[in-house]
Amino acid sequence: MNGNVIVGQSGGPTAVINSSLAGVFKTALDRGANKIYGMCNGVKGLLDEKYVDLTDKLNSTMAIDLLKRTPSSALGSCRFKLPDIQKDKATYERIFEILKKLDIKFFFYIGGNDSMDTIDKLSKYAESVKSDIKFMGVPKTIDNDLAITDHTPGYGSAAKFIASTMKEIIRDGHVYDYPTISIVEIMGRNAGWLTAAASLAKSDDCEGVDLIYLPEKVFDVDHFLAKIRELSKTGKSIVVAVSEGIKVADGRFVFELAEHVEFVDAFGHKQMSGSAKFLANKVTAELGTKARAIELSTLQRCAAHMTSRTDITEAYNVGGAAVKAAFEGETGKVVVLKRVSDDPYMCITETADVSKIANVEKKVPLEWITDDDYVTQDLIHYIHPLIQAELSPIMVDGLPRHLNLTM
Repeated sequence: MNGNVIVGQSGGPTAVINSSLAGVFKTALDRGANKIYGMCNGVKGLLDEKYVDLTDKLNSTMAIDLLKRTPSSALGSCRFKLPDIQKDKATYERIFEILKKLDIKFFFYIGGNDSMDTIDKLSKYAESVKSDIKFMGVPKTIDNDLAITDHTPGYGSAAKFIASTMKEIIRDGHVYDYPTISIVEIMGRNAGWLTAAASLAKSDDCEGVDLIYLPEKVFDVDHFLAKIRELSKTGKSIVVAVSEGIKVADGRFVFELAEHVEFVDAFGHKQMSGSAKFLANKVTAELGTKARAIELSTLQRCAAHMTSRTDITEAYNVGGAAVKAAFEGETGKVVVLKRVSDDPYMCITETADVSKIANVEKKVPLEWITDDDYVTQDLIHYIHPLIQAELSPIMVDGLPRHLNLTM
């Protein structure tokens, strides 16, 4: 093929986002790409002409294997919102000038809702100026909130980490001869997929978490306190999973009920943190019981020592599928996963118009959330295949070895 490839990563990272990068790179190389460039810090870095030649960086099987096992975004990331084309054509002219300079014919962007907005805008601009560059989105997000796709690469590994950690927190609660209350705050913004994964902790060797609160339903502080008071009568330790995005009836996030410093990114997303701390303080003040707030925070998206093999394999496959589709002429699309079988579990890749996914949030169906502050077996059945199997880290001197592409 003629022309070069460029790939970037955007938004919050995952434990397997670099497996998608490896899938893009290896498939493009196998299909005859001349040069494969990586944007440093996504499209924002591209505007500053910050990029690396991946053809030189990933020149061995060992390098690619390390890349698959490396957490976070190996190329760096950004939260940069492209302006409206009609209001700022200069930004688009600058991007396409750089792409022309590098002889780019295929552009791949690995990311979530906001990243798909970037692909949507760039592909539409390309069409307006009759550019032959193909633009493809590669899905990722631990939040699992992309529309159309069955699930997103990155979610399975984060769910595996959450379920495993909840089991350990529950076990820790058995240490003392008096009950403890642990309120665990889990990521996910406005969608409760990640918090729902706490339900997987319930198994033959674990009684599971006591309560699960997702942002799809209005959160009632008084109802919550009443449930904790009731559970406290059992004399056992209590573990509660709450989404960072839970809201009260007037639309405020729970973390906004306490004093907090507000930060809003370029896409208008508030920094969410503090719901568990507020609720733990409320329990202590109202019930006179010691309560601990636990924020899993960035550990949910960077715990590469506990990736799901299913997840890391699918992440690689969607990267490869994006290259295949672009090389066959598709543009303005994103690769999606379609579940074709539950037993045995099987997913295939398809493509969908990126405009149908950009800036659209997929939330947990209300019928999968119970009235007694938990989730249904259907939701557990949906998540369970995504956490299966493991990919062991490559250990050096007792620690996992990672790959740094931008040094």
